[in-house]
Amino acid sequence: MAKTGKRKKKVETVFLVCEETGDYNYTLRRKTGGEKLKLSKFCPRLRKHTMHIEKKK
Repeated sequence: MAKTGKRKKKVETVFLVCEETGDYNYTLRRKTGGEKLKLSKFCPRLRKHTMHIEKKK
């Protein structure tokens, strides 16, 4: 009998880095490829929402 198992999806761990402070505040697991994320997230050091960009480790 041949194995007909499911293929594993390629997933990478990326970090969201605050543009103003440079802190690594969030981690995400997402599929490889695509555009870099740029999201407005909360920065605990500044205590306000700032733009965070995706960065690989």
